[in-house]
Amino acid sequence: MTESDSKNAILLMHCPDKKGIVAAVTEFLDKNNGNIVDLDEHVDHEEKVFFMRIEWELENFSIPRDKIGEYFNTLIADRYNMQWNLFFSDKLPRMAIFVSKMPHCLYDILARYTAGEWKVEIPLIISNHEELRPIAEQFDIPYHVFPIKKENKAEQEKLEIELLKKHQVDFIVLARYMQVLSSDFVKEFPNKVINIHHSFLPAFPGAKPYHSARERGVKIIGATSHYATSELDGGPIIEQDVTRIDHKDDVKILIRKGRDLEKIVLSRAVFLHLKRQLLVYKNKTIVFN
Repeated sequence: MTESDSKNAILLMHCPDKKGIVAAVTEFLDKNNGNIVDLDEHVDHEEKVFFMRIEWELENFSIPRDKIGEYFNTLIADRYNMQWNLFFSDKLPRMAIFVSKMPHCLYDILARYTAGEWKVEIPLIISNHEELRPIAEQFDIPYHVFPIKKENKAEQEKLEIELLKKHQVDFIVLARYMQVLSSDFVKEFPNKVINIHHSFLPAFPGAKPYHSARERGVKIIGATSHYATSELDGGPIIEQDVTRIDHKDDVKILIRKGRDLEKIVLSRAVFLHLKRQLLVYKNKTIVFN
């Protein structure tokens, strides 16, 4: 059985740190004939909180999959005051993509999706502009436009939320979507909206950050992907990276390097989310290997 067709269960959990948690969880799986294929744990000694991701094969597991959560909660989670989420590897998440006019992140995501790198469904793409419709049509994905203005923002977001729920969307990727989502929108999808932005904020705000950065002689540029929250660009960070630049690089080269970095960092973040390797605690992420 290959990774692509295996049926595994994944538990992400955190609780106050105390002795015996790993033993209790692994014993629960062992007693029910669960073959563990991956286990990663971490203790935050300052917060005194224990974090763990554990994955096991469902083949020969004695608890029916629709009862696993109930059994685990009763036998383990309640005892340790544990917060947990259960996922199944054969259930494809449904991802919506939000875009504006820049296509680089969208193309990268759709190329990986088409190549079969990601186990995900993309039922729709949402935009506030028509420009990228041909890309969606090229990949045969429905494209919906919701023009956003100050006076209609609340109404349009309500319609977007209705459409997302109609299509049973599990999470959203902002692939350079140049609109600020309202706090009401984000609350509908907690830790389920992945954003990407360059590293020039707040030092170089405005429409031409690359021009401003070059004028200052910046030596590195970077990109950050994070979960969106009501605080603009202040949500839990998932992935970051940087690349060096020098005085020979003109603005066009800076933009090219920056956009290359954005699509790579965003794709890494989406992949971690799809693999259920992220656990959010307060305003930071635990990234399991």
